Amino acid sequence: MTAQVLGSSGTELTAVYVPADDDGDLLLAGPAVGVGIPRGLPRRCPLSGDSPIATAFRTGRPLWLGPAEFAAGGPVGVLPLGGDTQRLGCLVVVDQGANGFRAERRSLLELHADQVAAGLEGIAARGDGRTGGRTAPDRRTLPARGLATLWGGAFTLRLSTGRMAAEARVLELFGIVPAEFDGRVETLLARTAPDDVPALMAIVEPGRLPSPGQQLSFRIRLPNGELRWLSLRCRVPVGTDGTPERVLGVVADASCLRPSADEVAVVQRLSAALAGATTIRDVSRVVAGALRVPLGADRVAVAELEADRFVVTVLDPADPDAWPAEWRSEWRSEWPDASCHTLPTLEAALRAGQVSLWPPDAVLEPGLMGVGPGGLAVLPLPADGRVVGACLVGWDREHRFGPEERSLLTATAGLAGQALVRAHALDARHELTTMLQRSLLPRKLPKLAGGVAAARYLPATVGLDVGGDWYDVIPLSDGHVALVIGDVQGHSAGAATIMGQMRTAIRAYAVEGHPPDVVVAHTNRLLVGMETDLFATCCYVDLDMEEGIAWFVRAGHLPPLLRHPDGSTEELSVEGGPPLGVIVDGEFPLTEVGLAPGTVLTLLTDGLAESASLPLENGLRKVREALGAADPADAGRVAEELIGSAQRRDDDVAVLVLRYDGMQSRPTRARWTVWRLPDAVMHARRFTARTLRSWQATQEMDVALLVVSELVTNAIAHTQGEVRLDLTLAAGRLRIAVNDTSPRAPVKPAGVDWEATGGRGLLLVEAVSASWGSVPLSGGKQVWSEVELSPGERLPAAGVAPPRPRGGPPR
Repeated sequence: MTAQVLGSSGTELTAVYVPADDDGDLLLAGPAVGVGIPRGLPRRCPLSGDSPIATAFRTGRPLWLGPAEFAAGGPVGVLPLGGDTQRLGCLVVVDQGANGFRAERRSLLELHADQVAAGLEGIAARGDGRTGGRTAPDRRTLPARGLATLWGGAFTLRLSTGRMAAEARVLELFGIVPAEFDGRVETLLARTAPDDVPALMAIVEPGRLPSPGQQLSFRIRLPNGELRWLSLRCRVPVGTDGTPERVLGVVADASCLRPSADEVAVVQRLSAALAGATTIRDVSRVVAGALRVPLGADRVAVAELEADRFVVTVLDPADPDAWPAEWRSEWRSEWPDASCHTLPTLEAALRAGQVSLWPPDAVLEPGLMGVGPGGLAVLPLPADGRVVGACLVGWDREHRFGPEERSLLTATAGLAGQALVRAHALDARHELTTMLQRSLLPRKLPKLAGGVAAARYLPATVGLDVGGDWYDVIPLSDGHVALVIGDVQGHSAGAATIMGQMRTAIRAYAVEGHPPDVVVAHTNRLLVGMETDLFATCCYVDLDMEEGIAWFVRAGHLPPLLRHPDGSTEELSVEGGPPLGVIVDGEFPLTEVGLAPGTVLTLLTDGLAESASLPLENGLRKVREALGAADPADAGRVAEELIGSAQRRDDDVAVLVLRYDGMQSRPTRARWTVWRLPDAVMHARRFTARTLRSWQATQEMDVALLVVSELVTNAIAHTQGEVRLDLTLAAGRLRIAVNDTSPRAPVKPAGVDWEATGGRGLLLVEAVSASWGSVPLSGGKQVWSEVELSPGERLPAAGVAPPRPRGGPPR
């Protein structure tokens, strides 16, 4: 038989101490088990004293004392109630025998202490409508309610035989006469509600051992048909080989979790809705919708728990301004996640494994206080003996929690946790393919001078194969930027492979300085040469951020959309070419469009505008309506609103948005072609000096002339063909660039013999420059250097610099 821990043998007495309301001392609330107050226990215990009760309360660690160490007449165990963030009191266990508390018995008593702490929270909630999350129970309510509600029973289950030794209290809770119990665990499981049996069985599955202190609530049906809620806390000791040997557990009444008729209806609707949810995001939306309206909450967040990180799946409302700054900066990105350690209170609540409620006056870290300043509920989502996620429910106005709400939240947490696990099982391959595709997409988009770019991608929810949608934002020289969006035919690993190669090829051709039509034509020839049956569509845009002129090339892709500053929208008429990979010598014409500051340019894939039930024309019209209604102040929110209507998707969805603002301070440029004459360097220096004087940037004249001398000399001495000198003044820096026709990058010497006549040029450039480097260009390269301007120097007035060549994109 199992050790008698909770007094059913009449050999033990247990008592509960709770904090006093006036001076903070611990007061004896009364006996939880046994008759009368145990002998030798004080009625008041000062917290500042050195008594075992005060010490256990302060330290949060149990104490095990022998008969000589305490005046109660036998071995004594003093166990703190509650965790570090919510100390509720102490449990004192007095043993009338002389054997003391062995290891197995101590484990059972610690489980019982966890159960008593949960019961105290329930009593506090029923007594005054407030939570026990941060408030200790009122001592005056305990005698009236009676501590008998905290009385549980212990059991031991041998996993090798399935035999169970249970105290009479356990059998009483299950409605079984002790004399008729056959010692088989199946007899107790037969009384359990069928929906709750998998959660009980998962406790002993390998690799799914219960977390310390975690509570599992389940339902049983008594012989008279009554449905009763019970709570289970257990530990599973393992053998030397790591195999579970037995289950040590404590079962107690959890009647405070019994839902009302209205709550039953809510739970039933939630259960039905979760049955049709096949993805993590769908499960999260269902949970948020089921809680926010019935509870009148202002915010609901659902997050998965992966290792030591929270991965947010749904924020309701989706408006970032409704959430604390910590959430907007860390969790409102395309890959929203945050470390558990950034929110220690939330981390502690998840470790406890039970619903935690904080009243309006609770002291929380800003990341949680901003979620629920009027009240906050944290629901750990349990499944398979572990916590798989968390749900946060917050109120702005003062909100006091009652036992009915605790009931609803607890039932919701259990259903949501199981649904998340089911969604993971159905979505495992989908998660893998999504991770593969996202690894091929840019993690972050670059910051642009004169505009803001944002992108969003959503995988298909029908079918689990990886898709071929991609996007990219590529900063180019001379204030240009390339925007690319494309879609490879099909959904397969082959499509993802081609997608990655297309994105890499377009980026390489663009950075080399090719014009848009040449970039697309080169990529087309590359795909044809791969000898694949797949083709791709693409839309490529070269945008001059200074002038607001965009050059479009469309290869079988959807046309771009514009939102003008006045809010009107337009589907651009861009002349198109064939899809990539179809015709070797396909023609890809250019279309030039001017953009006014405040214009929003949108590129999208067909998954957003077309489906089996939505014709393309209607889909583009709906996207334009959403684009016109969106607030262009936040490009990220525009992208989210565009994809927000895509629920069940037959295809991937990618959208790339750029809000063009224009440059308030435009760079000033000058260009000089260096002729191969004996005095070429002298002429380059004279041109540089004249230009800098016209720009009123003469304080760094000597440094600039030195850099020009070295770069032009290297280009003339080591290359053939044309050499060009470009000067650019912008953002407090002078950029000096020399273009030549040699693809070989300059090599800085590893060591220099200072008696040699050459080899020191690049070392001098590096020494006097803020930064320098080399980039490949079409048919050659560019070596550049940037020189910091002195604070007193200023940009020249408009029109001072030589005019910049116009008439088309850079070639």
